[in-house]
Amino acid sequence: MNRRRPTLIAALTLTATAALTLSACGSDDSSDKGEDKIAGADTGSDSAGSASPSSSSTAAAGRPEVELPPDLKLTFEGAETGDPVKDAVLADNAERMRAVDAAITGTDPEGKALGFYNTGKALEAAVSWVGQFEKANATVTGQVRYFDRKVTLEGKTSAVLTFCADESKGFSKDKKTGKVAKTPVTKNSYVQYNTRLDKNADGVWQTSQIISTRGAAQCQP
Repeated sequence: MNRRRPTLIAALTLTATAALTLSACGSDDSSDKGEDKIAGADTGSDSAGSASPSSSSTAAAGRPEVELPPDLKLTFEGAETGDPVKDAVLADNAERMRAVDAAITGTDPEGKALGFYNTGKALEAAVSWVGQFEKANATVTGQVRYFDRKVTLEGKTSAVLTFCADESKGFSKDKKTGKVAKTPVTKNSYVQYNTRLDKNADGVWQTSQIISTRGAAQCQP
């Protein structure tokens, strides 16, 4: 039986570009064979000390509920800053990271959350990345930890968010065979992200630009 390609992904893949990287993707990564370590693998269940992005933030503005497979785990550190605006930026960014994985794993087959939390070039890049997994018949599994998350507000509707990802326990998996492509931990298992978010008319902080630096010194253990 043929799998149905996600509606949003099918509509945008023809014009999508990979000029910007995103969760689960480094600019130099090649995932066509499903053999690379994957950033952004998650389940939406957070470990101790991290705030759940699927709590009160998802209830407002008609936010879609993002569900992910039980073999994926995403941990967000530093989710509460004491500033409600910065906390909202962090929460929507966390949902954005989860949304990409939901599209990859098929728990959001129509890509509704993907389009909800991404816009502009970030959306194009996200769709392109998900399309690569579709082509490779691969998904993601394991654990990824996001840490050192820092928000800088630029006016009332724009923000810059930088953060690191520990991808040492996140991997790609062949959908047909279930084989996990485990790779050794190297400096490239750690990625630094620089993102821009813009608040839309519904109050959602959408990611509009995202760039990653794999092997960044500031993210090494």
